[in-house]
Order: sequence, then structure tokens, then C-alpha cells
Amino acid sequence: MEKVNIGVIGVGRIGKLHTRNLKYQISGAKVLAVADIFEESAQQVASQLEIPIAEKDYRTLLENKDIDAVVICSSTDTHAQIISEAAQAGKHIFCEKPIALDLDKIDQAITAVKKAGIKLQVGFNRRFDPSFKKAKELVSKGTIGTPHLVRITSRDPEPPPISYVKVSGGIFLDMMIHDFDMARYLLDQEVVELMAVGSCLVDPAIGEAGDIDTAIVTLKYEGGAWGTIDNSRKAVYGYDQRIEIFGSEGCVSVGNPRPTEVIINSAKDTISDKPLYFFIERYQEAYLAEMEEFIQCIKEDREPSVGGLDGKISVQMGYAAKESLGKRSFVKLIR
Repeated sequence: MEKVNIGVIGVGRIGKLHTRNLKYQISGAKVLAVADIFEESAQQVASQLEIPIAEKDYRTLLENKDIDAVVICSSTDTHAQIISEAAQAGKHIFCEKPIALDLDKIDQAITAVKKAGIKLQVGFNRRFDPSFKKAKELVSKGTIGTPHLVRITSRDPEPPPISYVKVSGGIFLDMMIHDFDMARYLLDQEVVELMAVGSCLVDPAIGEAGDIDTAIVTLKYEGGAWGTIDNSRKAVYGYDQRIEIFGSEGCVSVGNPRPTEVIINSAKDTISDKPLYFFIERYQEAYLAEMEEFIQCIKEDREPSVGGLDGKISVQMGYAAKESLGKRSFVKLIR
């Protein structure tokens, strides 16, 4: 297969990003079509990127025999259904996280994928960040000995609109879901229990919507190590994404990339650039790398490194965190 023919379903912010990357930077891919419930958006993206087909109904893409795979970037509540229908149509699937907020629907989607024998990759892009990936490789090689502690910090520059908060599933299933996946990825171990604490310190309206905006989760790994994740919906200085893994023989950490590495030192102070402000800038390389893997997995007939089970476990961890917040105690993860 010289080129993998792609259809993109949902061309909002992340859908446009993937479409542009596939069109101009992934040599093994060819975007044949885009679809969006807002037909004007689909037509606009197709016109801008010179894509031949623009549709309102994603099923038209699934019926197109020339399309080998679909990239699902529609709203969360549509993911599981589209995965199942795409699998039945024999299309390979890349789906943005989460697969669904309902665990039964996730199971149904995974079953459909297995039955069809097609590829499913879930969009946990942070695994593909070059620095995070190198940190994981160093841990795997034993460079820092036996891991004892994992620290993950994830803070957004601004909270999302309240209308989004109300349908997002909450901070644990919307924001921290990436960090739950990173926690498993960095040590290549499962978390056996966790405890969550949190409150509203950023915006009272988030609390009124039934969510929190500031949280810390403590993790216990199957190998005995401990981890912490801290989230905030508002870091005034930018998009804050850091990790640290401490072990018996040392420590590996990854800080925030900045627009430049210029530092000014003077008698008065030391000045450097703030962290990058937006996730699309921060994870530009990761978005490219994850899509490159998806295309290569199809061409080489191998399984993606992050699949349906990873998508399910992260949601299970999110629900365990919500339960723990209510109980104010540790909750065991049962799979």
C-alpha cells in the first residue's frame, strides 16, 4: 500500500490540526474526504486544504470504498458509535480520547474492532512527545534504578467554557484522563488503587456545574511505587506540563518547553520566556508522531502502541477518582 486513504470525521480545532498534518506532513497518507455535522465547516476545510470530498453525514465516508481509514474527531458522545460503524465497514480507526464516558459503550466499540480485525489507535498524544518518550525509555532501561515516585503536573492556562464543563464528564474524565494514561505509560505498570482530593479555587461557576477545578490524585502502582498527579484549570503563566520519575539510582524529569531558550541575567533579575501557552503548540511534534504511527501500523499490519484497552483503563481511573473524591478514601481499581 503506497498511500493510506483517509477520511476525517469532525473538523473542529483538533480535526483541522490532524487533517492539515495528514495532508502536508504525513507522506504515507492521502486525505480523500472530511465530514462534519456543520456542513459549512467541512466545505471550508476541504476548500482550504484542497480535499476532494466534503460531507455532512460521516456515514458517506464509511460507505466510500476508496477510504482505508477514518480519523474520528467528533464530539465525545459520538465516538463509540462511529467506531463500531467504522469497524463494521472495515475501516481502520484513529479516535480522539475518550472512546466514551460509558464503560459499556467502550466495551461494545472494542468488541466491534476485534470482530472486524481492524486497527484502533486512541489519541493519547502525550506518549509521543519526544521528551516524555525519552524519559520512559530511560526508566525502561533501568537508568534510574527501581522507580519509587512519579510526579505529573498538568495545568491549563484558562478554564474551558461552563457549557463545556457541564458535558465534559468532569476534570478527571476530561483533563486528567491524559495524566492517568501517562502514569501507566511512564512506568509500564498498572495503578492498583488511587485517592483523589480537590475543590474549586479558580471559578465558583465550575463548582455550581458540579465539577472541581483543582485536584490532586495519589496513585499506588502494582510494583509498589507511588505517584501523584496535580491538575489546575488555570495557570496564569501558560500551559504547564511537567513530569518527574524518581528511582533507587537517580531521577529523570521533563520541564516545560518555551518559545525560545534565551535567558537574560542582570543585577536585578533573571528573565526567560514563559511556557508555551496552548496545547496545540506544546504537543505539535507529538501530534505528528502519533499520526505517523497510525499510518505505519496500517501499512505494516501491526498493532498501534496505544489502543482500545488503554482508552478503557484511563476512563476507569477517572471514575475511580470521582468515587474517591466523594468517599474521601482510597479506591481500588478492578479490571
